[in-house]
Amino acid sequence: MIDTLAYYDENALEFFAETANVDMAALHQRFLAHIQPGGLILDAGCGSGRDSKAFLSSGFSVVAFDASPELAKLASQHLDQAVAVRTFADVVERAAYDGIWACASLLHLPATQIPAALRRLWAALKPGGTFYVSFKVGEGERVHAGRYYTDASERTLRDWLEVLPLVQTLDCWLTADQRPGRQDQWINAIAVRGAPAGKKTGHRRRRPVSTAPLPVDQSGRRN
Repeated sequence: MIDTLAYYDENALEFFAETANVDMAALHQRFLAHIQPGGLILDAGCGSGRDSKAFLSSGFSVVAFDASPELAKLASQHLDQAVAVRTFADVVERAAYDGIWACASLLHLPATQIPAALRRLWAALKPGGTFYVSFKVGEGERVHAGRYYTDASERTLRDWLEVLPLVQTLDCWLTADQRPGRQDQWINAIAVRGAPAGKKTGHRRRRPVSTAPLPVDQSGRRN
């Protein structure tokens, strides 16, 4: 299999320059609206650290990691805080985070590894916590521009997420890539974790799982 991690280490400076200033405000607002002020967010596969920086600037606490040592170094400098070098397999926390942000990061795993990675991230989310994830729209696995990708449709993404325990709400929608010259479409999801029976989360009540047709809005992406 192609070494995606080596690609990011070898092209870290170029990748940082291309992605650090992409406007993600609309997605950030949609995600942060679910999280209590000052909550703790895990940025899982943070890349340049762009999103972590926005969360910190909005008054949230952030733990960030990336599998690429070179990107983690650049993100640490960008955030002025440590960014760990970790993979999804290293996520062993339990009920630790108010929000988990996995923007265009899980897509570099083989499809067979995605369900296990999602379970690990979901277990790290507190009851009432909010999970964001995104993939390029498509079907199957491919290699492009030196990186390995697993693409997803709405149905694929729902199949991965709906089997997680205690999914209280699940919303999916499409966005377009804002970077110049990019024509990619992205499938996004926000899932909220419910509490076990008899326990209260302290978060406001949200809508049930959505089955409405996908809306489309405009946004940028990491890859």
